Amino acid sequence: MNKKELKNRIDKLKNIIEYHRHLYHVLNKQEISEAALDSLKKELFDLEQKHPEFITSDSPTQRIGGQPLGEFKKVKRQKKMYSLNDVFSKEDFYDWQERISKLLTEEERIRIDFYCELKIDGLAIELEYKNGIFIRGSTRGDGLTGEDVTQNLKTIEAIPLNLQKLEIQNSKLEIPEKLVVRGEVFIPKKEFEKQNKILKEKGLPKYVNPRNIAAGSVRQLDPKITASRHLDSFAYDIVDEVKTQTHHQKHLLLKDWGFKTNEMNSYCKSAEEVFDFYERAEKIREKLPYEIDGVVVIINNNIIFEKLGVAGKAPRGAVAFKFSQSQSTTIVEDIKIQVGRTGAMTPVAALTPVKISGITVTRATLHNEDEIKRLELKIGDTVIVGRAGDVIPDVIKVLKELRTGKEKDFHMPRLCPSCQSKLEKSETEALWRCHNNKCPARQRRNFYHFISRPAFNMDGLGPKIIDRLLDEGLIQDQGDLFALKKDDLIHLERFADKSAENLISSIQEKKKISLPRFIYSLGIRNIGEKTAVDLARQFGSFESLRRSTLEQLGAIPDIGPIVSKSILDWFNDKNNLRLLDKIEKLGVRIEKEKIENNNKLKGKIFVFTGTLGSIKRNLAKEKIRELGGQTTELVSAKVNFVVAGKEPGSKFNLAQKLGIKIINEEAFLKMLL
Repeated sequence: MNKKELKNRIDKLKNIIEYHRHLYHVLNKQEISEAALDSLKKELFDLEQKHPEFITSDSPTQRIGGQPLGEFKKVKRQKKMYSLNDVFSKEDFYDWQERISKLLTEEERIRIDFYCELKIDGLAIELEYKNGIFIRGSTRGDGLTGEDVTQNLKTIEAIPLNLQKLEIQNSKLEIPEKLVVRGEVFIPKKEFEKQNKILKEKGLPKYVNPRNIAAGSVRQLDPKITASRHLDSFAYDIVDEVKTQTHHQKHLLLKDWGFKTNEMNSYCKSAEEVFDFYERAEKIREKLPYEIDGVVVIINNNIIFEKLGVAGKAPRGAVAFKFSQSQSTTIVEDIKIQVGRTGAMTPVAALTPVKISGITVTRATLHNEDEIKRLELKIGDTVIVGRAGDVIPDVIKVLKELRTGKEKDFHMPRLCPSCQSKLEKSETEALWRCHNNKCPARQRRNFYHFISRPAFNMDGLGPKIIDRLLDEGLIQDQGDLFALKKDDLIHLERFADKSAENLISSIQEKKKISLPRFIYSLGIRNIGEKTAVDLARQFGSFESLRRSTLEQLGAIPDIGPIVSKSILDWFNDKNNLRLLDKIEKLGVRIEKEKIENNNKLKGKIFVFTGTLGSIKRNLAKEKIRELGGQTTELVSAKVNFVVAGKEPGSKFNLAQKLGIKIINEEAFLKMLL
């Protein structure tokens, strides 16, 4: 970008951030996620750091919170309450370290250590005490002026009202005549769920996140309403009069004086220990009774912290080290078409690389032409992208406010980008399709599907090797895989004698396959894993399925006329029949389906999250199906059990919110006995 374009981007970022900050901090409303807003703020901050000539006093990076609400008395404070700048990675953290190191002497740089606090998803507050008695409490507001919410804060049991009445035995310092303490008000997870349940019963919209309900509760004009929310609080800082050498000492004093501090917070002597603390916090966050969204990292030495001063809205000596985001903002650089194995044309957004949930994302699905129209998406747009689990990310929202006028409309092609066949679109679906069965792109996708885990599960044989085998002309159809010899491979680049031998052995070992896996491997349109299992159970053998009629197929629960027609069409294709004969002659044997009398899991639906230790996930799914149960990848109210392995993902958290029973691997294995 040239200087003019850069300034234009910065101005647009300022406007959109300020709009969403006002919604979030002043009106307690939300149109985009906190993660998306954080991403926009991070982009603005980075641009201003690289081009400080564009920093202005009205930039969101130079402001704190929002304007106080009119319903409360204003509280003016002498020492400003600041916000924190965010970092999202080790690289960002090291950049912060490098920036502050330039402001310090060599001796001071050697003395740098850290104090880490869990970053609570709540509302920042300031508490004032005179002679040990709580006299006033206020919100952060714009930093210098907050809202007087004293009566509401008095309803929170974690906030002491009279320090002198507490038995203080360990403190080496007496409580000063004037004491100012800062902390966070939050709502525990269980109470958050309870309040949303009440709202649902009343037919009212639910709170989006815990911070909204904490902020809304503290800002109630009636303290009784605040009290009914059962809020909690942690203290984390002492302002002004108390002389301490380190931030860690402040926490020890707060605890001695009767304030509730977070026992999880920890001193860290190096960046490596900070990273260890961060990783531990991220692993346990789902098990904590309150929501956190990262770690606050503070320069522990108070003298060094004060020397570093303030830059804009934030002290230089502290940062918020945010957890991996499930959403972020980025730019759609192009829209490309992906050809599926059934000929479906799926538009995919090529993105400026961005990290989401700890993974660098470069593309996002746009599903179909109608979805692009619904989003009103153009090439060059800034978008919010979301990612859940291991699936390809979605474009959630277009930020039209950031358009420059250079964005381009996307037009769906009418010819297949692989084989140039004319695309067709039926009246019953939103997808354009290529109906050429010999389309190179479709053939490749069919190969990928054939060797995938739920199908033949050929270890060591992935898409890259399939591509090489196709490009070299060594395979024409799936049956050719079983005819491969070691000598076919060893002349290929990076294929040594041993690796070629291992791959051939892996393929030959897969010649025996279960009926559901084989049905799934064929890539019949509309046949997923569950339907393949249903067909195997109904017909028992592949020959019986091959001879099935429309009436027989239609009689199976959950298999309607569209799926039935897909199956019959596949078996009526001469090319498919030749492939089946070829596979059989090459020694592939399909096991008949075992009809289990034990249906102990009938009607039960399972979801897996995290890594299992003693059983592979695919085998676990097969065991469930053998016992009459079902598996799904989506957590919903219909699910009976969520099986949680090591390091469970977002499904674990959603299951907790929905009240679905969560079991560990040991309990799951007992259910299979």
